[in-house]
Amino acid sequence: MHFVRDVFYESEYKLILTFEDGSKKIVDLEPYLEGEIFEPLKDIEYFKKVRLNRDVDTIVWDNGADMLPDFLYDIGRSVDKSTAAL
Repeated sequence: MHFVRDVFYESEYKLILTFEDGSKKIVDLEPYLEGEIFEPLKDIEYFKKVRLNRDVDTIVWDNGADMLPDFLYDIGRSVDKSTAAL
């Protein structure tokens, strides 16, 4: 099981996430914003308000939307060395 340790807004619907194993991955959540709970996230300004909830070790938004850390890990692609300084 994975845990999100840090979140950084990159662009559009992309986030850079740091996981408990030290890996950094970029995730593009645009294709996954379906359903009532995720509808508000289609507003890019609202999407940017993502934050880390350390109680559940994942990313959340104020409307209660969240994403499972293992799902985020699986859909993420590793950040290359030039971007890793972010």
